[in-house]
Amino acid sequence: MDSLVIARNPRPARRKGALSAFLVAGAVAAAPMVTPLPALARLAPEGFGDLIEQVSPAVVQISAKQVMTSESPAGTEENSVPEHFRDGPFKDFFERYFNDRSPRKFQRPQGRRAAIGSGFIIDEDGIVVTNNHVIGSAKEITVTLKDGRELSAELLGSDEKTDLAVLRIETDTALPAVAWGDSDKARVGDWVLAVGNPFGLGGTATVGIVSARGRDIGAGPYDDFIQVDAPINSGNSGGPLFDQSGRVIGVNTAIYSPNGGNVGIGFAIPAELAKQVVAQLHEKGSVERGWLGIRIQPVTPEIAESLGLDEPEGALIASVNENSPAEKAGLRQGDVILGFDNEKIKDPRDLTRVVATAEIGADTPLEVWRGEEAITLEVGIGAAPRQLAAACDANDGVELGALGLTLAQLDDKARSRYGLDETLQGVVIAEVDSDSDAAEKGLRPGDLITRVNQKSVKTPADITKAVEQAEQAKRKAVLLLVERQGEQRFVAVEIADA
Repeated sequence: MDSLVIARNPRPARRKGALSAFLVAGAVAAAPMVTPLPALARLAPEGFGDLIEQVSPAVVQISAKQVMTSESPAGTEENSVPEHFRDGPFKDFFERYFNDRSPRKFQRPQGRRAAIGSGFIIDEDGIVVTNNHVIGSAKEITVTLKDGRELSAELLGSDEKTDLAVLRIETDTALPAVAWGDSDKARVGDWVLAVGNPFGLGGTATVGIVSARGRDIGAGPYDDFIQVDAPINSGNSGGPLFDQSGRVIGVNTAIYSPNGGNVGIGFAIPAELAKQVVAQLHEKGSVERGWLGIRIQPVTPEIAESLGLDEPEGALIASVNENSPAEKAGLRQGDVILGFDNEKIKDPRDLTRVVATAEIGADTPLEVWRGEEAITLEVGIGAAPRQLAAACDANDGVELGALGLTLAQLDDKARSRYGLDETLQGVVIAEVDSDSDAAEKGLRPGDLITRVNQKSVKTPADITKAVEQAEQAKRKAVLLLVERQGEQRFVAVEIADA
């Protein structure tokens, strides 16, 4: 997948013109003079030629050969998500705009396909950054340099939650590289340059401005995207977003479009997040994140009023895990976290991001609202349990083809494998068929199914029975209650034809 489809064409931006005087109804005097702002020294660069020459040698094209499925039977894919948008972490968005309800048949992998994306070199020894969804489950990765050389690449590590991956290529000579910039200093209105390989066309540069900061597009728990209007299309994924000094302030990842093409709204992972993740992937091959061991929810205006808070801000603790860093620090259910390490927490997303990037083992002050007063507690940041995405062995799960799922009993082995709390009950998803409706709805290994059609389930057999009953009742779907990382949601999954 090379782009994210999440909306229809936005309204055209209003054209800015010169300030004009206006009359106030009933006024007898002339309209007051409007004092214009001081003229800006530079409204726009004279050109970007020097900058493009400077940075483009470090931008590469990435070809990732992946296992692909056979073509669907005629008539079964009408109005469905195009194949090149089905992979990656953005499947939830696709359901909104590709409302496919046609019958599906499961196919087994047949042959390979090559996903084309972009990347950039950050070290002259051949360290390359790209998107995780560009690499996917690739068996072979090839990097093409600007001079035409094609080099095999080794995957050093990838992170699905931030959609980043790090590769290594080897050559006899030093490679051109670019440096990280400070994305926190990027302001709305600043000029930016995107370089990549849209539609497989190598070395394409586009220019625009920063349109917005801190965008949450539902791609993952750490969303903090930079929105830009520089044209970004399929194949730009993984490419760099430069500031005017030629430093990377973002990794181009997604676009907002009704048809997969550019309409002037793109999203880039900010450098301040990307460079932390990339450093860990380079050094260790994986990402270790901070953890408190709590479940949190937003503070609504009604909750704020009931707790005596002036504003509906912070993260309300819904529950505290036993023996967790939060419990050891004295945090309680009903506390509201307002600050973390002297940084204000406006909502649960803020807390999730700052805790994830906090130093493991560090003692960190928390500002907490409890009993209509603010108190300060100190918490030792723990390491988040690893929720492995590897599928269970065949002997560990029960395949339920009607839903495209392999289910596993929630025993000690499954809890350890997926980092699931001992208090949770249900049936764990061990594997998801990539062609299934469950995959399109965003279900993945490690998700916990707690109810099916409003009835509690504890074993794979319970789910199998519920699906059989639904089929006998001629229902086309079953309603699953799914829990992931403390969040619950209902998901209607279609029952595939036998």
